[in-house]
Amino acid sequence: MNFSLNKSIEMLERTPTVLSVLLENLSADWVLNNEGGETWAVFDVIGHLIHGEKTDWMVRTALILSTTADKNFTPFNRFAQAETNNEKTLQELLEELRQLRFANIKKLQALNISESDLQKTGIHPAFGLVTLSQLIATWVVHDLNHISQIARVMSKQYKEEVGPWIEFLKILKQ
Repeated sequence: MNFSLNKSIEMLERTPTVLSVLLENLSADWVLNNEGGETWAVFDVIGHLIHGEKTDWMVRTALILSTTADKNFTPFNRFAQAETNNEKTLQELLEELRQLRFANIKKLQALNISESDLQKTGIHPAFGLVTLSQLIATWVVHDLNHISQIARVMSKQYKEEVGPWIEFLKILKQ
């Protein structure tokens, strides 16, 4: 499938609803346990998505579309959620994500991005030159990646309990 801003928005606007339906009112065991070591729990993933809504996707979009000469992206702190969400509930995080994403989709739509805008570039700290279409496509896939991660983390809470069926459950072998 070729990149489409409209198709990207279709996915981006669904993420908060998908996560809310999956996660609201679950017991702490589902959302606070991780895969061991320094891995993230579901709670951490939601915090990470919120941090991206605040400091990454639309900030970088605005920079790419701006007339400023300096198109260097500020490095993204992938672990900022550990510093900002300790006093919040998962329900509060899900609502914050919903509100931020709704606002960001409205801002994105209000930009009236043209085909030529999608080819404008910014400079990623690790990858160098990237286009706006690549940034937005990454935003979509980033969401899907973390939805997959959430499913994997939750699945592994029952890794031992599935017994011999583990042979048929690819998600538990990742």
